[in-house]
Amino acid sequence: MALFVTSCNQKESNQAGVAGTSQKIEVKEVNQYSLDSLLLNAEALVGKKVIVHGYVTHACKHSGQRCFLADESQKFTLRVEAGGEIESFSQELIGSQIEVTGILQETRMTEAEINDTEKSIKEKEAKGESSAEECETEKANVTQMREWMKSHGKNYYAIYYIDGQKYNEL
Repeated sequence: MALFVTSCNQKESNQAGVAGTSQKIEVKEVNQYSLDSLLLNAEALVGKKVIVHGYVTHACKHSGQRCFLADESQKFTLRVEAGGEIESFSQELIGSQIEVTGILQETRMTEAEINDTEKSIKEKEAKGESSAEECETEKANVTQMREWMKSHGKNYYAIYYIDGQKYNEL
């Protein structure tokens, strides 16, 4: 398709050049990614239109305004926000593989926010408001965030998500 557009563009340019004007056709490419490759390259893709595929592991019951995708190994996950042609994500999508087109976005969690989260976890644990298992999971998440910050030389933890424009069930 791109070759066809390019070859048509060259003919138009050559013909238009004879008449003294030129016309330029711009072709924008949208890159497709598996979930793991998207997240590995996320920093460079923020603000860009991407296509990613994954398995729906959760769709919000009340509003349907977001869903979560995972890769086959369940190691990588990504939040997708409904927008564009997407009115909502239905519960029937859970377990299905979909392909989402949208803009990759980033939210940054500062070190101070991570410290506050850790303090809150310790307070819940001391008051018995959370199970030991929940607290251990949350503590592991905080540890993972700090390790990511250290290994990437950042003073924040990056959380990536997609502002969805459309999706197709695969």
